[in-house]
Amino acid sequence: MDRNLLLTSASRLVQPSTGAAREFEAARDALAAELSRRMEARPDLDKLIGAGNLPMMEDNSRNFCRFMASQFVAYEPRVLVETALWVFRAYRAHGFATTYWAANLDTFLAIAEATLPPSAFLEVVPFFDWLIVNIPVFVAISDREMCPPLGDEPAHM
Repeated sequence: MDRNLLLTSASRLVQPSTGAAREFEAARDALAAELSRRMEARPDLDKLIGAGNLPMMEDNSRNFCRFMASQFVAYEPRVLVETALWVFRAYRAHGFATTYWAANLDTFLAIAEATLPPSAFLEVVPFFDWLIVNIPVFVAISDREMCPPLGDEPAHM
């Protein structure tokens, strides 16, 4: 799959209602704090994020919730796709494992389901499901963008 197919699938997501967006925005900071708390409690955290990356993971929790809140107010499929790809490249370059996102998003969904009103959760969950389903695609694309193909390295003299 490539960016265009990601964009096509992201374009099928339906922007949540104003009410659902408000509910998410109202819970945003609590969602981020609980996400960080639960991730920090994982015994495999260092394997997921790399040594010394706890502050970066905490920033990611806050930024993720802020970003999704903004998408729920004014959804832009291209922004969702490009931001997800940027996050995979940037965080992997800092030592985050590709398995981090499945753990993080699964944890986030459990928190969101327990925190948000059911009607709001039903409107926002397709976005998180889309992210989870496309983790292998984000990994494949970021692999290609992080590593030049063989034969394209500059010559060393």
